[in-house]
Parts: sequence; structure tokens; C-alpha cells
Amino acid sequence: MQDALIIQQPADVAASDRELWLFFHGVGSRAEDLVPLGEALAPLLPKAWIVSVRSPDPSDFGQGWQWFSVQGVTEASRPVRIAGAMPRFVEVVRHWQQQTGVHPVATTLAGFSQGAIMALESTSQPQALAKRVISLAGRFATLPTVAPQETAIHFLHGQNDQVINPQFAVDAWRQLQVLGAHVSCDLFPNLGHGLDGRVVQRIAQLIATDQGEAATTVNKN
Repeated sequence: MQDALIIQQPADVAASDRELWLFFHGVGSRAEDLVPLGEALAPLLPKAWIVSVRSPDPSDFGQGWQWFSVQGVTEASRPVRIAGAMPRFVEVVRHWQQQTGVHPVATTLAGFSQGAIMALESTSQPQALAKRVISLAGRFATLPTVAPQETAIHFLHGQNDQVINPQFAVDAWRQLQVLGAHVSCDLFPNLGHGLDGRVVQRIAQLIATDQGEAATTVNKN
């Protein structure tokens, strides 16, 4: 927990007005890597704690950190690995909610790549961890069969992503729509496995609307 980076700690904000934004980096990366994104959004979130969380284990890649190993991972083994890491992920979210006095109804989980996978899969917990999950170049391990009733999900994905195919985001968006979830999906042309200004702008729009209404079409920016 102590390795997380606090990007913003609002002063003199009543507990009932606070928000919590937790950022989760990708495999082989560090908490520092999502600090620029948090700093870009901070002016739009004056009442929010913004924290970039470090994954718990050293990465198999020899640098950075991870929630679970991706060495030899397959479609069959990925869900098991995620399930093994999920208790620690939930513990981290609950820890920061307790530290900041912010309830799940005012919490946003924003993850990139493996961090997005963990945030998305956490929506199957018996009790909602957050009001909103923002998946940046992420995916579900397997398509959900039940819509999270208290959590909106937003997929933001580069169309040229060669690491996690954007079709995973589209398929999950379609499935969640059928299930009645609050969900949106934005695909960004000429963007690979990464972030750019368009992604930041879209997150800013979600903040402005405070929910990002459920989309009826895939947006191609």
C-alpha cells in the first residue's frame, strides 16, 4: 500500500463530497507511469483523491510490477491467474476507501492493460467496489454473464492495439449492452497499446457528465 503514489489529496473537503480515483498500471510498468494521466485530470477533480497504485509483485519481464504472471498465459489459464490475484486487488481498493473515507459510490477504478483487466474483473465481486470502471486498452478474461448493477463500465481502446485486440472491448461492450449494463466503448484510430490526448479528452467528458451515459453505438474518434 505504501508504494502507491498520491497524485492529489484534496484539502478541506467534507467526507460526503470526496471522490476517489485509483489508477492501475500495466504489467511490467510502474505506478509512476500513470502519474501524468492523473495530473492531467486533477484540475477536473478538485474534490478527488487521486492515487496511482503499484502492482504487488515484481514483473516476470525483469522490470516493473504485475498482478499476475503473463508468462505462458492462455485463454484457459488467464481467469485462474486473475482469480488468484483478485483478493489483493480488492484489499487495495478497500484500503484506499478506508484511508480517504470515500465509499464505493464515489470511487472510480481506471486501469491500463493488466490494470484494466483487474478493474474489469472486479465488477463480479458480490459487493460493488466502485461506481465506474474505466478500461484503458483492457479486456475481460471471459465475457461477463451478469451486468454489474452499480458500476458503469467504459472501454477506451486504440484500434491499432497489437497487444490486446480492441475486438475484446467491442465484444464485451455488446455483451454488457444485452445484459442491461451501463457501458460505453470508444475506439481511437491510429492508436496502439497506449494513451494519447484523445483518451484524456474522453475521460474528461466522462467526468463532465459524471456518468458517461450508456452508449448505443461504438464511438470511433
